[in-house]
Amino acid sequence: MKGDETWNLLRDIDAYVEGLFAPPDPVLEGVLRRSHEAGLPEIQISPNGGKLLQLLAEISGARRILEVGTLGGYSTIHLARALPEEGCLISLELDGRHAGVARENIGDAGFSEKVEVRVGDAKELLAAMIDEPVEPFDLVFIDADKGSYPEYLERAIRLSRPGSVILADNTIRGGAVLDPRDESARATRKFNEGLARDPRLSALILPLIRMNVDGLAIARVI
Repeated sequence: MKGDETWNLLRDIDAYVEGLFAPPDPVLEGVLRRSHEAGLPEIQISPNGGKLLQLLAEISGARRILEVGTLGGYSTIHLARALPEEGCLISLELDGRHAGVARENIGDAGFSEKVEVRVGDAKELLAAMIDEPVEPFDLVFIDADKGSYPEYLERAIRLSRPGSVILADNTIRGGAVLDPRDESARATRKFNEGLARDPRLSALILPLIRMNVDGLAIARVI
């Protein structure tokens, strides 16, 4: 099978899976519409990726979730849907305007009482939580500036417990991680290599297909 045919087949398979397991959702469509109208970058996780986040949170029984990178709240709402009645989610966002859009979207989805969006530099906010200290998180999802992924991982581990799940989006970068000369993917390669070698973690990267090839890192704290 030729390259174009293979790529078209993979995209058709992705659309098939999305149609079965992540069909149109009025709440999530509203999130995307408002985010677009507000001029937010359209870099949120795919529908299949969002459903995978929700499923992993449900399987893990996560009661406390930490998200690094809120954007418009699309992935936040997927994760919040997995929370039990007494659960909570803290999401960190650098851009105050993005956070405002996300809070509106989260409120419209009915999760204002379960979800808190904090604005600021995620590295500083994470360090502050480590210093408090806060109760460990059951699941951490990282989807923010790629250059800081290695630091986010270390802080995520320190804010977790044995059995916690750590997830990270955009870990294949359209295949850029395969080229050691690609400076734009240097931090992502460092993150992936650290994930694979860290004795505190059991991990894997799951390739995902949508507009390009990417991956979701899935790790369990040992």
